[in-house]
Amino acid sequence: MNTYLSNFNKVAFGLALAIGLASCNQGAGSGTPAAGNDSTKVEVVKKEKIVYVNSDTLSEQYAYFKDIRTKLEAKAKKAQNDLQAKGQAFQREVAEAEKNVATMSAAERQATEERLARKQQELAQLNQNASNSLAQDEATEFNAVYTAITEYLKKHAEEKGYQFVLTYSKTNPAVLYADPKLDITTEVLTALNKEYDAKKTTEKK
Repeated sequence: MNTYLSNFNKVAFGLALAIGLASCNQGAGSGTPAAGNDSTKVEVVKKEKIVYVNSDTLSEQYAYFKDIRTKLEAKAKKAQNDLQAKGQAFQREVAEAEKNVATMSAAERQATEERLARKQQELAQLNQNASNSLAQDEATEFNAVYTAITEYLKKHAEEKGYQFVLTYSKTNPAVLYADPKLDITTEVLTALNKEYDAKKTTEKK
């Protein structure tokens, strides 16, 4: 059940955070006449700006993700404890039936076997339902994290004039090399945590 971290890397951050901003394409370059000299033109070219965020750092230090991880861990532990308790009760019931089988009539044996078989199927179904529920929760929660990050990065990129915001991760290195000067993880992380703290404060009121 502890698949949330790998899912986060593979699904949430595995989805490219490369954001192509149409507004930045307007700065591709234009000719403008130099002051006082119509015969001389200076070409003004807006350079492409490509930066990146470290997804490993975000997954470790983004408060929103850490809260979700804690929430999923608690739910997984509760489901595991519930299933374990039911499984142990079933095993005790089986042991009791085996102890008394010699004194049972044929009809009682058959009824006991059918009852235990149904309970075993119910336990298997409960286990499957718990796994499906956890998987659905992971998908929903991590999609919310992904949305929060991408929405912030879109605004941030527009403000800074970035054309692309890429992700870099040592655990899933789609980018083989990233110049540290292009790393905006710290400023993004600070802003995301500030935004998330403000949201939690508002929700508590």
